[in-house]
Amino acid sequence: MKKSLLALAVLGTCAHAAYAQTNVTVYGLIDATISTVNHADKNGDRLTGIPVAWFSGNRIGFRGAEDLGSGLKAIFKLEAEFVVGTGEMDTPGVLFNRDAWVGLQDTTFGQVTLGRQNTLARDFSQVYGDAYGSKLGLEEGGYTNNNNFKQLIFYSGSATGTRYDNGLVWKKVFGNGVVAGLGYQFGETAGQFARNTTKSAAIGYNGSNFIVSAFINQADVGNGVSSSLEKHKSYSVGGSYMFDLVRLNAGYFHYTAEQGALGQRKDDAYTVSAKFTPQGSFDYELGYQVMKAENAAYNAAGTSTLNAYADASGSTATGSGKKKTLYASTFYHLSKRTELYLAADYMKLDGGYLVGSANGFKNQTEFAVGMRTRF
Repeated sequence: MKKSLLALAVLGTCAHAAYAQTNVTVYGLIDATISTVNHADKNGDRLTGIPVAWFSGNRIGFRGAEDLGSGLKAIFKLEAEFVVGTGEMDTPGVLFNRDAWVGLQDTTFGQVTLGRQNTLARDFSQVYGDAYGSKLGLEEGGYTNNNNFKQLIFYSGSATGTRYDNGLVWKKVFGNGVVAGLGYQFGETAGQFARNTTKSAAIGYNGSNFIVSAFINQADVGNGVSSSLEKHKSYSVGGSYMFDLVRLNAGYFHYTAEQGALGQRKDDAYTVSAKFTPQGSFDYELGYQVMKAENAAYNAAGTSTLNAYADASGSTATGSGKKKTLYASTFYHLSKRTELYLAADYMKLDGGYLVGSANGFKNQTEFAVGMRTRF
């Protein structure tokens, strides 16, 4: 009898050890860019140098998972961003500014994560937001990093930018190709539960040769007077279609913001893009986007139209206009992890749409060459 109990105890211990497996991965990405930009000051002079990386934020990260048995895993991710030209932190004083979350992943119920992480809307709109998107899934997705065609990402924002602080996200990939998600950001304001919160819902479908996706989003950004004065709302729908060698992407974004005494802002934005991947080491991307803003608040200095989901409480003036951007790139893949690239974009401003980096000019051209590697 004692031997039987001992055997069962040993078997139980071995069974627990079999599924209680933990793995931790250290990974990173380095993207170094040399760019040249015209209209870099009020005299229209050109600026050439090493800016913040064009395509991908430089990062080092730690991610891990523990198998808890019966299809359940404990997961975490810590990811910090740095500036490759200087080695400094991308966000001064914040170590893990890209990701700092922990969660549970289950084959039946999906994935729940808590902490700093991408907005749900960002993860679902990256499919069509520019020419560099991927499939829908449990992983976070992004847009290009630092150029004049990045700004569509801000329509997928929150009370704290394009990442949630204090975020709670659920995602699930269903067996039939459907991917769904819910997101909530806690406002952390005593006595005003709704202030600085964000609520999101998204759904998409990964087909055999196409992807469709959509989201709805609302952030209540308090301005020190009443959180109800600045409700930001957006929705978007778009998708991708894959031929043998070409991926075509298109999407639409609609955004409104209550701006207190400045009245309501309304934006409509459109994007189309394509990625061509012939056999060999090269791929090619081409895209065009239009951002139309009506009664959009300027920053306090009056030099730039505020990005979507920005706090307009310090603004005193608005304007209406369009921002149009045409962009192209080519990548040469040295290996699966390392590539060289050339890229360029042309931005044109109409009406009262202002971009601070253009220094009062109505257009701007950027050229870049770079190298990106992963480990």
